[in-house]
Order: sequence, then C-alpha cells, then structure tokens
Amino acid sequence: MQKRIFLPAALTFLFTTMACAQMGGGKPSPAASATCDLGGGKTIKTEYSGPRMKGRKIYGGLVPYGEVWRTGANDATTFVTSADVNVGGKAVPAGSYTIFTVPNADKWTLIINKKTGEWGIPYKYESDELARVDMTVSKLPSPVENFTIAYDKTAGGCTLRMDWETTRASVNIATK
Repeated sequence: MQKRIFLPAALTFLFTTMACAQMGGGKPSPAASATCDLGGGKTIKTEYSGPRMKGRKIYGGLVPYGEVWRTGANDATTFVTSADVNVGGKAVPAGSYTIFTVPNADKWTLIINKKTGEWGIPYKYESDELARVDMTVSKLPSPVENFTIAYDKTAGGCTLRMDWETTRASVNIATK
C-alpha cells in the first residue's frame, strides 16, 4: 500500500511558485515606480519592472542595439502625466501612455505610445505612437545591477533617466 503525504497549502504554494519562476513563468523582475513632482499638484509617474544584470551583457547583447525595447521587463512601462509637458521638445498632452526605447551605443530614442495595457513585446504599435524623441546617452562610473528609471527635478520640470549596466539614457521634460 502506498502512503500519501499531504503538504500544507502554504508549502504547496511556495513549491509551485518556485518551480514556476525557475521555468520562466514567474516575474523575477520586481515592479518599481518613479515620480516627478511638477508642482501645483501635477505629477509624472512611471511604473515598470526592473530586470537584473545577473552577469549578462545588456546593451548590444540581451537588449539588441537598433531594436525597440520594452524598457524594463514584463508589462510595457507606463508614463502617466497629469499636466501637458514637452518631452525632449515634443508636446505630450496630459494622459496615460506607454514608453519604449530604441537603444544604440551613442544615442537612444524614446517612443511615447498612446496604446496602454499591453504586454511589452513584441512591439507592434507604430500606428499608436505619439512621438519619438532623442535621448542623451552617457557612461556611468560603475555598473548598475538593477535597471532603474528615475526623475531628477529641474527648474522647469524634470529629467527622466534610465540607468543599467554602465549606460545612462536621459531626456528633459518641461511643463508647458
């Protein structure tokens, strides 16, 4: 006669979750967000998933040069502004958007897309693009393990920056 072993529900959930993550079904890139206070109760908020380097070559490797990248992991990265703004000189009305990027060694392009709620890849939303904006690329003094999006306050708005590996891509955002 075969003896049955019953695991408590918590252990079953733990084992299932670990197995799912090991097989690629989990989300090992945790959710994160960044906010810019534009003053007067107006904000920009970005929500994304932050992948890790884990010893991999990122730009020109895991993230190919010259191809649209979902700019993070998992779901597409959101960009929600409660004010009309200029992003890199392009007008962006208050609203909810997704952002994608096209990384290159010397220049990045930020894509602001009107379609929201989609999974990050494959990119098939060219007809919904609001704007494509050039980003400045600079080299970081040391590697950054976790992909990070942040805003730095400026006199007229903020600077959106994306740091990962040894690369920083940034663009200025001004209130209208």
